[in-house]
Amino acid sequence: MPPSLRLITLLTDFGDRDWFVAAMKGAILSIHPQARIVDLSHQIAPHRIDEAGYFLKSCYREFPEGTIHVVVVDPGVGSERRAIIVKSAGYVFLAPDNGVLTYIFDDEQSVEVREIDRRKFRRESPGHTFDGRDLLAPVAARLAKDEPFESYGPVIGDYRTFLIAQPRWEQTVLVGEIVHVDRFGNLISNLTQQHLEEARSVAMGRQLSIRIGERIIEGVVNSYSEGMAENPSALINSNGKLEVFLKEASATDLLQVGRGERIEVS
Repeated sequence: MPPSLRLITLLTDFGDRDWFVAAMKGAILSIHPQARIVDLSHQIAPHRIDEAGYFLKSCYREFPEGTIHVVVVDPGVGSERRAIIVKSAGYVFLAPDNGVLTYIFDDEQSVEVREIDRRKFRRESPGHTFDGRDLLAPVAARLAKDEPFESYGPVIGDYRTFLIAQPRWEQTVLVGEIVHVDRFGNLISNLTQQHLEEARSVAMGRQLSIRIGERIIEGVVNSYSEGMAENPSALINSNGKLEVFLKEASATDLLQVGRGERIEVS
């Protein structure tokens, strides 16, 4: 993609009340006035790097190759934690080195990771509380203008990640976990269509039962419209994940469960 057409996306926990997002955009446009900036979201729960990581994984491939994804969910800002720049076959990612790119490292076959040289690229400011504006935004702008990837700092291999929960079998029960709750209160798990097929083979053709909290859901439906308003239902969503929902209401409110909750298929 030509430099003038490269997209820069922003994903933060800044919200929209303060000036933080506007300041990042200003820093980018001051260096690259023709930059195209897309907001992924600024409503990530404060400091929740796991939520930001899952959000990014769920949408980054929808953008054209060459897109620069900037993630600023950074409880360690101002400390000795590094800032990193990551190049995969199709995308570039800028983020603090705090594990927020864990899903990218898991998803991409091959990546090159470099520590961003703060002395060279961080602009002067009175404090050290806003690396999104003072470091990551300027680097994104320069990268969009096609400054060589190799110029940003040394290659590293000890970047930080967190443990991604994986489904497991407990005898004849397939156990997963709720990994995200969307704004509709739908409970999205780490179980996939393939996992359900494995469970069906163990069940030898019998209908699957899904247990979450104190509720048991019999089978899966194809759409939200097939669900019920009084009892939760389950389906495979458009990202290929098993999701528990309540028709036109909140499953998380009804069941009083959230992220990290155990979900069983048998």
